[in-house]
Amino acid sequence: MFENLSDRLTNALRSVSGRGRLTSDNIRDSVRQVRLALLEADVALSVVREFTRDVQERAIGQGVATSLDSGQAFVKIVHEELVRLMGEANDALNLAVNPPAVVLMAGLQGAGKTATVAKLARFLKERERKRVAVVSTDVYRPAAIDQLETLAREAQARFVPSAADEAPTAIAQRAIADARTQFDDVLIVDTAGRLAIDEQMMAEIKALHGVLNPIETLFVVDAMTGQDAAITAKAFHDALPLTGVVLTKADGDARGGAALSVRAVTGKPIKFLGVGEQTDALEAFHPDRIASRILGMGDVLTLIEEAERKVDKRKAVRLAKKVQRGQRFDLADFQDQIQQMFGMGGVDAFLDKMPGMGQIAQPVRDKFDEREYRRMDAIINSMTPQERRYPDLINGARKRRIAAGSGTTIPDVNRLLKQHKTMQKTVKKVTRKGGMQRMMRGIEAMQRAPQAVPRGRRRR
Repeated sequence: MFENLSDRLTNALRSVSGRGRLTSDNIRDSVRQVRLALLEADVALSVVREFTRDVQERAIGQGVATSLDSGQAFVKIVHEELVRLMGEANDALNLAVNPPAVVLMAGLQGAGKTATVAKLARFLKERERKRVAVVSTDVYRPAAIDQLETLAREAQARFVPSAADEAPTAIAQRAIADARTQFDDVLIVDTAGRLAIDEQMMAEIKALHGVLNPIETLFVVDAMTGQDAAITAKAFHDALPLTGVVLTKADGDARGGAALSVRAVTGKPIKFLGVGEQTDALEAFHPDRIASRILGMGDVLTLIEEAERKVDKRKAVRLAKKVQRGQRFDLADFQDQIQQMFGMGGVDAFLDKMPGMGQIAQPVRDKFDEREYRRMDAIINSMTPQERRYPDLINGARKRRIAAGSGTTIPDVNRLLKQHKTMQKTVKKVTRKGGMQRMMRGIEAMQRAPQAVPRGRRRR
């Protein structure tokens, strides 16, 4: 995510960090490099001008040129200005109304609105413990209603049926009444999109807004459209009282122009990032964390939150107890670790959140090639349960069969077995040093942590 912007900015700032002192000329040169990095990332020109002006004024005004640690001081200023530009802190949804709280989703066709409705429903169910209903008022796009029904089932949200021969405002009125009778906390309303902004679209969504009176009106936009995302968001904001923006396909956005432009152009906060195709691929937008990622400083808080949410604690306990008893770390255990890493977004997503990993050279990052881990997973799937449990059984004939079954080669199988041996030794070493006991205590503490209280219940 934001790889191009991150590479250019870190390169621009690396030369600054290496200097003992900065002069006014040095600062101007550094600011010029930052300006070029932002422009190449497709950040809106007006935003670039204001950002670089503020950075330069702060750098000179705070005496960075005379600071003993001037390079780091300059990087700190750039980080703080990035955070300010994107909105200081996470702007959560405001759901403090008599239920159901209505969330209206707007945006152009192809931005990922319907998928985002399902992702947001799952987000609110799993992290906010809300009862969520979803409804589609898109009566134009073929199968739009069916698509939302399928995604709602995956997200375990309640789907309110609608039909292509109904008026969108009639669907909206019926959905609100239905959500009240079913005691839903939140109703998320999907709307029709167009290939471009037109009068008919704006008139329809204004009418829907009038009927629904939503507490949140979110504009869904494709992050990969760069500064065009900010321009389109502004056009919608001029017609609708938007409360926030959702940037979709952020995992494929190498530039980052939209993330840095939207707030400044519209005055509205980015509330969420879509970071994948699955219904759990939605992140709350934290400007400070994103700024750290952009500058290659990692994002440990998000990594911890993902681990708490996605790591299978029962499997972790089972593995810890198994190793404590002196049993071997086998290939089935190895596969579990690979699959849990994929559950957290894969190798690249993991590395981007690790401090310092964003700045390592590409050849080093290539050693963590995700395709290699996918290949390992396929090889282990091609083994029998006995082979996974006792890897030493795997002889030449078995290797040929495993390679043929997984679509790989015998050297691929040998490489996997060697990596497993290395991992096995590491686990053994950790166990000897008491690391497994510490791991067990950590897992048990996570399991004892207080869970969110479901609506309608109180602790006694």
